[in-house]
Amino acid sequence: MTGIAWAVVYDDPAQVFVASDEFVLTRVLALKVVARAHPTSLGDADLGQIRAALLDERWSDAVAHWMAATDTRIDAFPDEELWTAEAVDEELVSLHVRLSPIFEDPAPPGG
Repeated sequence: MTGIAWAVVYDDPAQVFVASDEFVLTRVLALKVVARAHPTSLGDADLGQIRAALLDERWSDAVAHWMAATDTRIDAFPDEELWTAEAVDEELVSLHVRLSPIFEDPAPPGG
């Protein structure tokens, strides 16, 4: 099974980013969200910390500083399964469905 990482940036409008892993995701967030922030939207101290983190390639730090400075929430899911047609082969799924708990006989009352 192939893994992916994804994040939702709760801004206006909300944005969703999908990447091959958590390290790529963090760089994408730094590039596509943090680095695009307008300097006037941040205080001097926050701006300095974010710029320093970006220049030092401390992507996670830059994202964390930006989140704190802008009070914007990001939910990240660093290790999710990517479902493919091969992973849910029709015949295999049909078999697994028949063996799943939904098809178990319920326990008799009081028993």
